[in-house]
Amino acid sequence: MSVERRCVAVILAGLAVTTGCLGENQAAAGDRPIRKGGDNRTGEYTAAADWWKPAPDHTDGWTWGQVSGLVADNPNRIIVGITGDRNAEGQDRPNSSNYIVVVNGNGDIIENWTQWDTMVSFPHQLYISPYDPERHIWIVERGGGERNVHEQIFKFSNDGKRLAMRLVDPRPRESDEVVRANKNPGPLDFGQAAVLTFLPNGDFLLGDGYQNGRIVRYNAQGEFIAQFGSVGSGAGQFDLVHGVAVDRDHRIYVSDRDNNRIQVFTENGEFIEEWPDILGPTGIYIDERENVWVLSTTLNQILEFDLNGEHRYQFGAYCCTRGGFVGGLSRPHQMAVDQEGNLYVANYDGGYVTKFTPKPRADPNRLVGGPLLLQR
Repeated sequence: MSVERRCVAVILAGLAVTTGCLGENQAAAGDRPIRKGGDNRTGEYTAAADWWKPAPDHTDGWTWGQVSGLVADNPNRIIVGITGDRNAEGQDRPNSSNYIVVVNGNGDIIENWTQWDTMVSFPHQLYISPYDPERHIWIVERGGGERNVHEQIFKFSNDGKRLAMRLVDPRPRESDEVVRANKNPGPLDFGQAAVLTFLPNGDFLLGDGYQNGRIVRYNAQGEFIAQFGSVGSGAGQFDLVHGVAVDRDHRIYVSDRDNNRIQVFTENGEFIEEWPDILGPTGIYIDERENVWVLSTTLNQILEFDLNGEHRYQFGAYCCTRGGFVGGLSRPHQMAVDQEGNLYVANYDGGYVTKFTPKPRADPNRLVGGPLLLQR
């Protein structure tokens, strides 16, 4: 056989093998369900349409102000913090009574904690400690408003009828310049404190906050234990602390929002590392599978990282009003998960809450899990 004929034979044989392989691959692909289209705006969740509803007194043009925080007590009881009511011109409603409301699984209002209206103005974030069998409701109050409410931390009974603990800044909310001039704030010299997380022995960590750049540790009775951090952009400094979480090894993760990064510390506040280039990290949450979830108000997305800071996944898309597409986010400010895996997101600018339900056969590693429980 000539060289030319041998070459042709080899080429034809190679084409036959390739064609056979393609046929097998196509058959294998044909065995899998193919989903066409999609843009992952709600990830592995389905968003509930028309879930968040007006309050009974939303007449004459009044609607919700900023929906700032929330916590899920159970799938039929979600407590939401709001800056009262506003109109289309952005004006606050005088003597508003919609600061802390409770909705059921359908989004219907079932409670309104009007008994605390004189003490709240800006219920910034809400929490339940996963170690608390009585499931007290914690609220970080940023202060201000027409009544010049003081900055404070509340701990209410689960039904909201009793105030179990209250840490109050003795002075009304002060300007950024005044607060940042105080280089050594005291235990209650809050600089618009923002966020909380809890430790299994009853201690809690406060991210303080918009003006102060520190993490403060208190015991279960609210007594000061320790603090770390200062205002700035260096390692161990913060420019708007807006999220705090603790992993199984008691390392502390801090959302350093205006420095666009996450910083990681030992339990004693010693700097370990930073995760840079995360735009607007507003909240941070470590779930039971040790996935690290970060809310980005800038991106209007929920991002997933591993404990080493490696980015794995993200979902979410901006939608400016409640009348936009179902599941759209508008500066997501806090998220919470109930015992059935439903995810709730407080949309600060949009003035609404979004409810997400896991899709059938959803990838569990792309769902926000329940809280990580630490050992003492």
